[in-house]
Amino acid sequence: MSLKVIIAGGGTGGHIYPGIAIAREFQRREPGAEILFVGTARGLESRIVPREGFRLELIRVAGLKNVSLARKIGALAMLPGSFLDARRLLKSFNPDIVIGVGGYSSGPVLLVAALMGWPTMVIEPNALPGFTNRVLARFIDAAAVTFGEAVAYFRGKAIVTGNPVRSDFARLPRKERGAKLHVLVFGGSQGAHAINVAVCESLSVLKEHKEKLSFTHQTGENDFQMVSNAYKQAEIEADVRPYIHNMVEEFSRADLLVCRAGATTAAEVAAAGKAAIMIPFPFAADDHQRKNAEAMQRAGAARMILQKDLTGDRLAQEILRLANNTELIDAMEAASRKLARSDSAERAVDLAMRVIDLKMRNA
Repeated sequence: MSLKVIIAGGGTGGHIYPGIAIAREFQRREPGAEILFVGTARGLESRIVPREGFRLELIRVAGLKNVSLARKIGALAMLPGSFLDARRLLKSFNPDIVIGVGGYSSGPVLLVAALMGWPTMVIEPNALPGFTNRVLARFIDAAAVTFGEAVAYFRGKAIVTGNPVRSDFARLPRKERGAKLHVLVFGGSQGAHAINVAVCESLSVLKEHKEKLSFTHQTGENDFQMVSNAYKQAEIEADVRPYIHNMVEEFSRADLLVCRAGATTAAEVAAAGKAAIMIPFPFAADDHQRKNAEAMQRAGAARMILQKDLTGDRLAQEILRLANNTELIDAMEAASRKLARSDSAERAVDLAMRVIDLKMRNA
């Protein structure tokens, strides 16, 4: 009988892509494994998961954290339907294990699975676990965490595995330098307005050096036109897109990244062995993005600019400093590769298989 796995959660790429990495590791070990993702129509999983070749089922659920009172009341009113959707899916699919990757859509599925006796596990990429995983901690069987600081939140059930990263990143060959330094700019799966504005402002300086620079820039939907126009006016070579579907391919083309410092982004930067200018999102829980960026900077893999210090001129100077001294980029790439933990998906799946075995023995 084939192994059956539910992977629940999403919302952002930072939640979805570790789930994709785990799904592929299950399929590598068990070519006949059946993988079912569960998410919402609003989350990016509705676009990413089918494109990655996996089946996706949708449930009715909305977030409770950092929303208005009216939306919170609406989300609470939706919960009975969420639990019914989760129960229906679980009974229909009958998984060997249910894995939560974060985001509010994982909550009802993991909670119902745990209460009904299915093996359960969560993936936690941050030092301070997210709201959903903190709520689930008392119910689940195991947690695969990236940072040792997160272990204490999971009542003796956590193992440090690292953040699962798609193996495609680790397999990228080192890029040969071209005539131009190619810069990849992205602010997470939905773009980052502060980074977009800073890049637009930086172009007044960078246009004087356009013979040595080219860009690929993921803007998000809202800033696409503004950013496109800025590159055109500066006459700088740029491929500007609202969303990049194949980020692995764009990493392979890049000499330098300008990005946020979420846990998944940091893990992918290290796995690919890339140099980065990191601009941590200042409102992340427990300021974990700043901690990630500081760790990368201490290791020599990245330069950090806090958002409060971010200006077009500052960003331009950082880019030009590296464009004019590619030996610095070489050193940053070497430092980045040393931070990589290429077996994180394997370790997470090892833990999942142990949970399945233990549940079967105790059944």
